[in-house]
Amino acid sequence: MNANDQLSIGDLARRTGLSASAIRFYEDKGLIHSIRTAGNQRRFLRSDIRRLSFILIVQKLGLSLEDIGEHLRSLPEGRTPSSFDWWKISEAIRESLDRRIEQLQGLRDNLDGCIGCGCLSLKTCKLYNPDDIAAEGGPGPRVLR
Repeated sequence: MNANDQLSIGDLARRTGLSASAIRFYEDKGLIHSIRTAGNQRRFLRSDIRRLSFILIVQKLGLSLEDIGEHLRSLPEGRTPSSFDWWKISEAIRESLDRRIEQLQGLRDNLDGCIGCGCLSLKTCKLYNPDDIAAEGGPGPRVLR
């Protein structure tokens, strides 16, 4: 591996706009990995610029760090991911986003009936408990929103 392919944490921070502490946080979460020098300094691969950019983008889409880690683990280690590698991840995220969009549209479409209604009834609320299906699971809170 060429030394020019490695970046210090400061260089990576400048290239991504992240703070060094944020980069260490993502490293602690296993989303990126550093190489340690003989002086125990972190060195990152140039391809980590793209990985960190990916993290920032998909966090804005609402993906959890756990989901992000799962996607990043599908990328190859030791080489810069290809456009095909990123495309496979994009397809998986697109399916997840489509499901979330459907859920949000359903919530939006039922929202007009809830705003100002004041019913607070889990038996009649079409938004949180349509047809009182949660009652089939027994007493107490059954659905986390």
